[in-house]
Amino acid sequence: MRQQITADYLEGFLGNRRLMEQLAFILEVEKLKTVLRRTPLLDRSRVENDAEHTWQLALMAMVLSEHSREKVELLRVLKMLLIHDIVEIDAGDTFAYDTVLAASQAERELKAAERIFALLPDDQAKEFRALWDEFEAKVTAESRFANAMDRLQPLLHNFFTEGGTWGSAGVTAASVERRMLPIGVASDTLGELSARLITLAVEQGILAPAPQDT
Repeated sequence: MRQQITADYLEGFLGNRRLMEQLAFILEVEKLKTVLRRTPLLDRSRVENDAEHTWQLALMAMVLSEHSREKVELLRVLKMLLIHDIVEIDAGDTFAYDTVLAASQAERELKAAERIFALLPDDQAKEFRALWDEFEAKVTAESRFANAMDRLQPLLHNFFTEGGTWGSAGVTAASVERRMLPIGVASDTLGELSARLITLAVEQGILAPAPQDT
């Protein structure tokens, strides 16, 4: 039976409580590699996992930060992106267009945040939790841009895999437009890009039009 990796367990043979708490957190969040999302890879061989999603968002932010409507502190954006989905280790990935699971998403993710960030030393636990809360609130320039990256990445994958997850029941252009609103809030350029991709997707028949357009 695999030993549960906790700071108490590690300290038993390694010493240094602070380092052991940090290692316990690092080893715990490795589980993010096992959390599967709905988004397909561009080669359509499989779906991505949360760790891959997180890496791509961080890289996107580095490349695209010049398009932010407001000046952003890139390091803060990257920090938010690197931890924003850690809660899904416990809460699981909630499909963006699943209205049933969405109803309990905030509660599940809050409970997960309280457990996982508490593995860290107190000062780092408070810092990471504050970054996660900031991302969720979308009230700072950095959190708005980070959220824009989180919405843009699956849009790109769905478009360039000829529909991706858009074939799921109930997903229409209107629902995708609502989901992509944070992109336009953070960036005029990227907002225009997302709107154009949605229009092209409908024209190409890979995204269902809004009900009033049918």
